[in-house]
Amino acid sequence: MSIFGIVLFLLIAGMAFWMLLFLLGFIVPFWITIDIFERLRPKRIFESKEEQ
Repeated sequence: MSIFGIVLFLLIAGMAFWMLLFLLGFIVPFWITIDIFERLRPKRIFESKEEQ
């Protein structure tokens, strides 16, 4: 039964490791890039009535 606990721990730790690797490698740079593009885009102060 002790082996089952060790295997379960390693499985959960491995999944957490790969999730963190995915977040740091893809999601965080994607989030930063979207934020940069959002800050560079000019803001519209007045919306035209034709667009509504």
